[in-house]
Amino acid sequence: MEKHNVTEFVLMGLFGNKQTELVFLFLFLLCYLTLIMGNSVIILTVTCSHLIEQPMYYFLCHLSLMDLCYTSTVAPRLISDLVATRRDISYNNCMTQLFTGHWLAGVEIFILVAMAFDRYVAIVKPLHYMVIMNRKRCNLLIAMAWGLGLGHSLALLLMVLNLPFCGPNVINHYMCDVKPLLKLVCKDIHVVSILAIVNSGTVLVVIFTVLLTSYILILCHLRTRSSAGRHKALSTCSSHIMVVVLFFVPCIYTYSLPVESANEDKQISVFYTMITPMLNPLIYTLRNMEMKMAMRKIWCQMSHSELM
Repeated sequence: MEKHNVTEFVLMGLFGNKQTELVFLFLFLLCYLTLIMGNSVIILTVTCSHLIEQPMYYFLCHLSLMDLCYTSTVAPRLISDLVATRRDISYNNCMTQLFTGHWLAGVEIFILVAMAFDRYVAIVKPLHYMVIMNRKRCNLLIAMAWGLGLGHSLALLLMVLNLPFCGPNVINHYMCDVKPLLKLVCKDIHVVSILAIVNSGTVLVVIFTVLLTSYILILCHLRTRSSAGRHKALSTCSSHIMVVVLFFVPCIYTYSLPVESANEDKQISVFYTMITPMLNPLIYTLRNMEMKMAMRKIWCQMSHSELM
C-alpha cells in the first residue's frame, strides 16, 4: 500500500455560494424527509401485508431499503455541510463513505436486475413463474446482489487505498467519490482511470443494455396478450423502466467519462443520490393499485387499533 501524507480532505460542496446553498438546504432537507417517509411506507406496507409473498414486492421492499441506506450515506453530510463553515472529512471517514456508498449502490443496481428478471419470467413464462421465482431463488438473487455489490466496492476501495495523496486535499464534490479523489492523486493516473471506468462505467453500460433489452423483449411479448393483461403488465413495466432510466442515465454519465473530463459530476450525482430514491416510492405506489389497496388497508387497521 502506498503512503499518503493527507490525513483529511476538505469538501468544496455542491455550489460554492453560501446564499445558494442556504436556499437548497431546505430543499434537500425536504427531499430527504420525503425519501425517508416514502421508502419507510413501502417497507411497512409490503412487510405487513400479503404482498411480501409476491417476488415483485419482495424485491421492491429490498430496493426501498437500499434507497434509504444509500442516500443516508450521503444526504446527512450534504445537508449539514450546507451550513458548516468548515467541511473537512478524515481520510478514514472518506474511504468509509466511498466504500459504503458504492457497496449499497451496487446492491441496488443488482436488485433492479433481479426485478427485471422477475418481470421477464412473469410475462414471458407465466405458467412456470411460481416454480422459477420461488422464495429460495429470490433469497439467492438478493444474496448475489449483496455479494456482487461488495465485490465491486472492495475492488474500488483497494485501488484507491493504494494511491498516494500528497496534497492538495480539496475535493471538488460534496462527497468522497472515486473520480474527484483520483484528481488529487500525486502520480500518473492514466491506468487507474481506465480501471475505474471499467469497474463502474463499463459495468453500468452493460447492465443498462441488458435491462433495456429484457424490457424490449417483454414489450414485444405483450403484443400476444389480451387488452386487460397488456394494460396491467405495461403499467408495471413502465414503472420499472422509469426507475431504471432515472438511476442509470446519470450514473453512466458520471462514471463512463474519463477522470480528466470537465463534466458536471457533482450536480448530476444529485439525481441518483437524492432525487431518484425520493421519486421511487411515488413511481411504484401511484401507478400500482395493489400497493394503494394494501396501504389503505394497513392505514385503516392502524386507525382502528388507535380507537380501541
